[in-house]
Amino acid sequence: MTDLTFTSASPPGLDRAVAHCQDVTREHSKTFYLGSRFFPAAQRRAVWAVYAACRDGDDTVDELSGHAAQLGLDQWWTRVQGAFAGRPGDHPIDMALAWAAREYPIPLSAFAELHEGLRMDLSGHEYRSMDDLILYCRRVAGVVGFMIAPVSGYSGGERTLHAALMLGQAMQLTNILRDVGEDLTRGRVYLPGELLREFHVSRADLERGVVTPEYRALMRHMSALAREWYAEGRQGIPCLHGSARLAVATAARAYEGILDDLARNDFDNFGRRAHVSGPRKLMMLPQAWWELRTAPAPLT
Repeated sequence: MTDLTFTSASPPGLDRAVAHCQDVTREHSKTFYLGSRFFPAAQRRAVWAVYAACRDGDDTVDELSGHAAQLGLDQWWTRVQGAFAGRPGDHPIDMALAWAAREYPIPLSAFAELHEGLRMDLSGHEYRSMDDLILYCRRVAGVVGFMIAPVSGYSGGERTLHAALMLGQAMQLTNILRDVGEDLTRGRVYLPGELLREFHVSRADLERGVVTPEYRALMRHMSALAREWYAEGRQGIPCLHGSARLAVATAARAYEGILDDLARNDFDNFGRRAHVSGPRKLMMLPQAWWELRTAPAPLT
């Protein structure tokens, strides 16, 4: 169960609904869950609700196929809109999201962009250019920053939101670099065609799962881009309010650690999934705290 009990005025079943979202978060993203533990209790619950709702849509397009996946995504979007309208169904994620959307100014437009990004997965979208990939990263992860920032509270206006967007995009690009082999099993290649040609890597090379010097050069290039996005995204963390700063800084530091593990494994993301162990994540906490202590003044 969760570590906070709602009042008697709360909708029936809300405790159980948020406990379900907590379980979803803990099971599917230990990195995000670790960061969430640093939020104050009410904000923590809203963050779990947001994550679970996003994960629910993502699982729909990953675990289903064909007409079933399209139908499932349509139903997911209808459920999200119902939650924001204050008319959640019986699903615990819907109930928790409805509460979070009522308590915090989470924009429905961010979920609308996520919906469009998930549709890109179902349509077999071809990523010809970096612009295509950036749009995808924005839609499926960058906009999560727009969902979390209002829960955190923040100053700095649009500049802070842009930093939140970049942090989310960095995390999604990290996912893509980690999961090249796994995505190939679903028939998906997110690496842009223009970069594959530039680095002399073909689709056949990817399907053979051989880490060539050319492929390593491509992975180094994209890892460097992800790190640039992390650096830009971190500029907004001091603008978040209270302990949300440490929550987001911890998640960002642990997620970037996946890039370190990928490099240590010589960029073999075909047969091994890069990850950051629990003990290593805990060792990153002092570094995240120190970065906040020494960060430049917040954006204004």
